Amino acid sequence: MELGKGNPQQIRQVLLFFVFLGGSLVCSETWRYSVAEETEIGSFIGNVVKDIGLGVEDLAARGARVIFDDYKPHLRLDLQTGNLLLNEQPDREALCDLTEPCILHFQVLLENPLQFFRAELWVEDINDHTPTFTNKHILLKISESTAPGTSFQMDSAQDLDVGKNGVQNYTLNPNLHFHLKLQDSEDGRKYPELLLDQPLDREKEPELRLTLTALDGGSPARSGTALVRVLVLDINDNAPQFERSVYEVPIPENSPLDFLVVRVSATDLDAGINGELSYSFSHVSRDIQKTFEIHPIFGEVRLKAFLDFELLQSYTINIQATDGGGLSGKSVILVSVVDVNDNPPEVVVTSLTSPIPENSSPEMVVAVFSLRDQDSGDNGRMVCSIQDNLPFLLKPNFKNFYTLETESPLDRESKAEYIITITVTDMGTPRLKTEHNITVLVSDVNDNAPTFTQTSYTLWVRENNSPALHIGSVSATDTDAGANAQVTYSLLPPPDPLVPLASLVSINPDNGHLFALTSLDYEALRAFEFHVGATDRGSPALSSQALVRVLVADNASAPCTELVPRAAEPGYLVTKVVAVDGDAGQNAWLSYQLLKVRTARLLSERDAPKQRLVVLVKDNGEPPLSASVTLHVLLVDGFSQPYLPAPEAEAAAAAPADPLTVYLVVALASVSSLFLFSVLVFVAVRLCRRAGATSAGRCPVLEGHFPGHLVDVSGTGTLSQSYQYEVCLTGGTGTREFKIIQLHYCSHKHLIFQLFVIKHY
Repeated sequence: MELGKGNPQQIRQVLLFFVFLGGSLVCSETWRYSVAEETEIGSFIGNVVKDIGLGVEDLAARGARVIFDDYKPHLRLDLQTGNLLLNEQPDREALCDLTEPCILHFQVLLENPLQFFRAELWVEDINDHTPTFTNKHILLKISESTAPGTSFQMDSAQDLDVGKNGVQNYTLNPNLHFHLKLQDSEDGRKYPELLLDQPLDREKEPELRLTLTALDGGSPARSGTALVRVLVLDINDNAPQFERSVYEVPIPENSPLDFLVVRVSATDLDAGINGELSYSFSHVSRDIQKTFEIHPIFGEVRLKAFLDFELLQSYTINIQATDGGGLSGKSVILVSVVDVNDNPPEVVVTSLTSPIPENSSPEMVVAVFSLRDQDSGDNGRMVCSIQDNLPFLLKPNFKNFYTLETESPLDRESKAEYIITITVTDMGTPRLKTEHNITVLVSDVNDNAPTFTQTSYTLWVRENNSPALHIGSVSATDTDAGANAQVTYSLLPPPDPLVPLASLVSINPDNGHLFALTSLDYEALRAFEFHVGATDRGSPALSSQALVRVLVADNASAPCTELVPRAAEPGYLVTKVVAVDGDAGQNAWLSYQLLKVRTARLLSERDAPKQRLVVLVKDNGEPPLSASVTLHVLLVDGFSQPYLPAPEAEAAAAAPADPLTVYLVVALASVSSLFLFSVLVFVAVRLCRRAGATSAGRCPVLEGHFPGHLVDVSGTGTLSQSYQYEVCLTGGTGTREFKIIQLHYCSHKHLIFQLFVIKHY
């Protein structure tokens, strides 16, 4: 096919004008392609690569496509070769009717970056229709008095083809009375007229039969015929005359069927049948015959089909009035179709990108669409807009094309979906509006790091814990979505490389649960801290960290409170500590620190009333295990009446947990009882000797209670069980006082304290 009007032997020079219309590039030149109607589907029309000046590989990369103004796929673009191929068999008469030339406008659209190229497809007519007459039988009534040279207008033949393929000539069979003359109509077509060569004689020849032939200009030519009957009438010397030679009538396009367009009227001075008139159309087109009709008697022209301003804006109707004698008068009706705003705007989206990433750069093209309104004037002018407060904007482009672009950064965490309403309003009366919704989804980008619920965590764990003990959890959240929000936890390398963090704790990477890997020892490690990292699974991954502080709780017994008189002499026995290890052999060898607690010097008023002592015991195993007990020593000036526990309570507190414990308790109880009995005897003797100095002769005893206490300590250490202190005190003014404190410790591993205090006055 020929491209444009240039010589195909020369190299085509294409001049591109860059028109800044919202970032689009529009080629100012319009390429012309031509195709004959009824060409087979798939036929080659042209190659756009040569015209655009791009490589074939750029067509697919830039999203090339062909868009016709009527949005029908007349052509398709082969992205592999750049060839324009026929997508459907064209029918010029169906596409353009009688319009000549038949031009289909289209654009070659390149989406990325946006660029338009204008082109036209000229559909060439072929001679595929035969001229036909509306009436195959034409009746002419001609008075015998008609003078030679009189013309008789004939109906023209109709041919759906145009140009040279349309009706080009008429012929008449040879005869003695008439010859044919061709006249040009206002629309450029030819119509035939019969010219009388010599007078008619009704008495000799009352009827003539003529054959009228219409020929088109095709190759080979096609023809159609009509029979013309000429009836010779008696004399009629007056032809009808119309009131006006031209009738101009405006009609709104929304006029209903049977709408009265105009009423025409003609007069004839003849009488009788020669004065009776009939009205009819004269050599009118097929469109007029389909759209209008005329009453033959009353001359009323009415609508028989709906008008459409967008298809045809005006009609020229030739009418004639014929009397009974065959004479006729002519007139013209000029009908102008008035546009009515009856077509709402149309929105056609040709390209839409969704979802779009939330980190899209401004001015990213989200959608390409075009607007169309088939009305004219203000009825066809349109205003386009979208909602306010959206991070998008509209930019006008070539020929009612618009692009929807991003205006500001997007944030999926704030809003993940936008429903954009494109509102198009024309300027007609009344205004018509069209709304078209576009849904744009925002895809997630890993732009949010995980966030811990706390900046630091403090966890407590008791020493001698079991391995793999769950000691606590950390938690972090990520506001992203999908893999970008999936958090993985890990232990970060400690700042102090000497801390064996990997052997102390572990973390579940999925839920942040922390576990102690080994049994902790309060005496070896009382606290340690480390950082925990939370990393998402985005690309690139984002992370944050939090500080975790682990405090090891001592499993020592609850602090024991001992009373020591301030008048105690140096070497005064405050208490005795006994520890038992259930292991055997070397693992049960115990070493004490501060096994027996004694006073080192005389106490004074300047000494603090409360002293704190820690007694530590270790075994000789591998690794060594330890336990400790805290003693609180209160310095007092005197003692109250001792509190003696009930025997059943004492027996319950001393219930053994195993045979070894029973043996130890029995041995200690025997020694303690013997010692206590000796002391009581000694005190009783001393008191009785002083009885002579008294009138009552009995031992005074201070009344009062000094209650014991029961403390429970849970844990898994060597000495972590429940125990009970029982304190017995006696004394009096000017007498020797003593204090006996016993600790009964019931468990598998026992700790027994004995504190003896003797004070002489």
